[in-house]
Amino acid sequence: MEKTLLVGGVVSLTTVDYPGYLSVVIFLQGCMWRCCYCHNQHLQSVSPTESLPWEDILNLLKTREGLVEAVVFSGGEPLQQPALVDAIEDVKKMKFKIGLHTSGAFPEKLAQVLPLIDWVGIDVKYEFERYPEITGVPSSGEAARKSLNLLIASGVEFEARMTVYETMNASSITNVLKEIAALGVKTVALQKYRDEKENVVEHSIFSDKLLLTDISKCFENFYIR
Repeated sequence: MEKTLLVGGVVSLTTVDYPGYLSVVIFLQGCMWRCCYCHNQHLQSVSPTESLPWEDILNLLKTREGLVEAVVFSGGEPLQQPALVDAIEDVKKMKFKIGLHTSGAFPEKLAQVLPLIDWVGIDVKYEFERYPEITGVPSSGEAARKSLNLLIASGVEFEARMTVYETMNASSITNVLKEIAALGVKTVALQKYRDEKENVVEHSIFSDKLLLTDISKCFENFYIR
């Protein structure tokens, strides 16, 4: 690989990161956003000296042939890495399905890799105009909206995931979910926020069964995690 893929970690077997498939998850370094509830803050910065060698990752994948069905590129924000396309092509040669976790921060790069991807998990942070409250980055919602529209138009299977942080307004959560349903999103997972000690900090919206039922009717598939 001419470009260096900066790998921050690997999970060698998981059932949750690509719904319906046993998979390996490769966590890539680097993310330009600074989300207030980020669960992988250690991956936000880039440190080439701490990267796992790509050849070691490929050797691990060889030992998983016949055991797992998919490989998921996660992060950080994997689309931030110039070597991602080459890495995906390496893995596709091994006949694994390819999954991608993304925040939607790089719509142009998403468009480049979509022809190579089998499934995408895309974050929906908040109402698009209020994204900076979560990411700390101006205009981040515009990039995310463009990425979501690209994904809808592509026909690639995907899931939109929204982590419900404790300070979020319930009406704003409802608004953005109904907005993405109107755009054409079919599958949504509403995720409970977990703090740095893995304790669930449950938002009041999860106890409002009537509201959750109303929201669920907007989607073909609606999950709470």
